[in-house]
Amino acid sequence: MTTQQKLQANLIYLILTSLFVASLITSNLIFQKFFYWYPFDITIFDTRLFEISVGLLPYPITFLITDIISEIYGKTKANQMVVAGVFASIFSLAIIYVSQHAPSTQWSKVNDATFTHVFGAAPIAVFASMLAYLAAQFIDIRIYHFWKSYTKGKHLWLRNNFSTFSSQLIDTLTVLVLLCSFNIIEWNKFLGLFVSGVLFKVIIAILDTPLLYITVYLFRKKFNLKPGEEIPNFDN
Repeated sequence: MTTQQKLQANLIYLILTSLFVASLITSNLIFQKFFYWYPFDITIFDTRLFEISVGLLPYPITFLITDIISEIYGKTKANQMVVAGVFASIFSLAIIYVSQHAPSTQWSKVNDATFTHVFGAAPIAVFASMLAYLAAQFIDIRIYHFWKSYTKGKHLWLRNNFSTFSSQLIDTLTVLVLLCSFNIIEWNKFLGLFVSGVLFKVIIAILDTPLLYITVYLFRKKFNLKPGEEIPNFDN
């Protein structure tokens, strides 16, 4: 690989990591708003099906980016990106905590009560999401590379969907248990939100498979990679 290609690979990795971290933190900050995205009124476990948090909208992006990084840059770079997301989440939690204790002025359009109402549960949500995210992302990467090795780099759709389905199931279960335990969400909504969340993430995972194929194809063409081949030592 030429020096120019290494620089380009490094820049693309930084951009993807930035999108990954931004999506993760945003999903933690906006999670308290729920919406209904299905045209038919279906109730399951006393909760409307597909009545989900807007925080789920950017979250599948993180798993798509994880699979892209895993496929092109390898397991080590994918794990490094996950760790970066953890530190960013902790840092955002600290900023929110300090901001809550900073008294607002009389002319501030957002007073203390409003700020606490909107962001008061954010530190707990970030903590819960971070625990779920850690477990899910590392499992996603491990399963992805297991299937990549098992299929000898073939059947991209298989490792993409198997890894995402498994990790999203764990992520949804973990974060809902923690949020219900902290009384942020009522337990009677647990099963309905769990089913809706998992179905939503599975559908998105299936829909983003063509996007993954296109992205991987463009990477392989640009960096002259064979199917299943990763960019070697692009930092050096």
